[in-house]
Formats: sequence, C-alpha cells, structure tokens
Amino acid sequence: MSPDLLTVRVAALHDETGDIRVFELEEASGAALPAFAAGAHIDVHVPGGLLRQYSLCNAPGETHRYQIGVLRDPDSRGGSVAMHEAVKRGDLLQISAPRNHFALADQSPHSLLLAGGIGVTPILSMAETLAAQGAGFSLHYCARSAERMAFRTRLAASAFADKVTMHLDDGDAAQKLDIAATLRAAPPETHLYVCGPAGFIEAVLAAAHAQGWDAHRVHREFFAAPVDAAEGEAGAFDLQLARSGQTVRVGAGQSAVAALLAAGVEVPVSCEQGVCGTCLTRVLAGEPDHRDAYLTDEERAANDQFLPCCSRARTQTLVIDL
Repeated sequence: MSPDLLTVRVAALHDETGDIRVFELEEASGAALPAFAAGAHIDVHVPGGLLRQYSLCNAPGETHRYQIGVLRDPDSRGGSVAMHEAVKRGDLLQISAPRNHFALADQSPHSLLLAGGIGVTPILSMAETLAAQGAGFSLHYCARSAERMAFRTRLAASAFADKVTMHLDDGDAAQKLDIAATLRAAPPETHLYVCGPAGFIEAVLAAAHAQGWDAHRVHREFFAAPVDAAEGEAGAFDLQLARSGQTVRVGAGQSAVAALLAAGVEVPVSCEQGVCGTCLTRVLAGEPDHRDAYLTDEERAANDQFLPCCSRARTQTLVIDL
C-alpha cells in the first residue's frame, strides 16, 4: 500500500434516497483522520480497481469520521455501481488524504451557496463551517423531487435551517429557483459557490457572467466534465518533453496521458475527465486545446498548463515540463 493512502473502515451506510447512499468512514486502527476544510474531497479506491472522487459532507473539525454521499449514476463507468453494490458495512477501503480545490474564500462578507442534486455534498460542509463561524450566507438546494432530495431532514433540523431554501423541479412554479433573481439579490461582494450537474453549473456561471460578477468571487466544482467538453477535432499532435528531449506522438482519438504512459512516462491521474486537476502539467510552448472543467477562464487563457487526461493541442507540438 502506498504510504500516502489511508485505510478506513465503512462504519455505517444508509440510503438517503433511492439512488444516493451515504457512507461513514472511520480510520481502520481507530486513530484520528486528517483534518479537512469545507469543500474538500477524497479519492476512494473502489472495488474493481477504479479511483473516484467524493466530497466530504460532514462538518469540518470532525476527525473521527469522513462522510460521503454517492449517487448511483445510470451512466456510471463502474465506480458508483461498485460503491452501491460491492461495498458493505465493515469493509476496508483505501482513500487519499483530503484535497481541496473548492475552498471557501477568506473573510467574505457573504456567501451564496447553490447546490443541484448530489452537488449538495460539499455545500453541506460549507454551510456547517459558515454557520459555526457566524458568517452570513444563504443556501439554495435544487432537486427533481422531495423523494430525491438527499439530506433534506438534516438541513431542516440544522441550526441554519432558516438560511436554506429548497427548490423542487416537480413543485409549484413559484418555488423554483430563479437563478438570475437570486444572484441580483445577493449583497455586494458576495462570493458564489455552485456545485451540481454540469448543466446547472453552466446556467449559474452564465447568469453570473451576464450580471458582471467578478471571476474571483465565483467558485464552482464539477462532478463530471460538461457534455461538450470532449467534443471537437481529435487529431494527432506531438508532446515534446522539455526535461528529457523526448517527443511523444499522441494519436487521433488517443489521450495525451495514454500516449505518455505507452512511452514509459507516468503522469499521476485520478478522475480522467478533466475535473480533479491531479494530472495538471505545465506547458512551456505551444497552445493547448483545453477540454477540462477544472481550469478557470483566466488560467486557460494563459496557456501555461493543461490537463493531459482530456485536453489536446491546437498547435502541432506542445512542449511540456516533463
């Protein structure tokens, strides 16, 4: 086992909805788990050799457990199905220490939390933190129906229940989330946090952009790359490795990570969808064709890094820092 991995035991599990299962993980030896901050996730080594990322949804400060919620995705590539069907109470799992690409901004005067479906998991942790700090915030949570709204009971019973508004797709039109109006009503200098299905996030980001929200006040986390992220031409190109001078040909339809691996060059990968940032690689020359959901618009425009698990090249050659 890698020294960077933690061994945890599934202490408890239960179904929050018909397709969302919550797992409570404890350190196998009974020791304290590494502390984490709101927005953090862990990599879980799923039965069958898969690696998946799940946000921690319990209150930061709890080191006796980690809690994750897993949606059984009908389009699963195997990870969520394995978590639902193969993982039982008492089982041991290997996980990473928490990592955070979706952290709360320091000293924000107000926070607006928007969650869609299973995207509520990191938002829950944020709400717990903000409430404990006595910070100003509001939380809007959208789901298809009450039966599919995970953590509804927990939110209703929380100390911050008065800051939570729930929106149901199958409910009366008057209670549905008006994204534009909600953003307009936010106090000045509010920081926006959004997580959920790609379409939900894209709608929120588009509304924020239309209203002139500063990019540094808009934070998002995708669970999967947007539907069109992998579209476009996938022609062959070359990767020139600056440290060794080696040139690696990336074939049409082949990922840069796969080409590098075939050439004996290992790049750390996790989600393989351009979501987690694990494989982020520095670009020294050439123009990447960004197809990820991880980099901000400003980071993409700089063209000095790319995610080889999904992104490609607009120029014939990319010189990368490997």
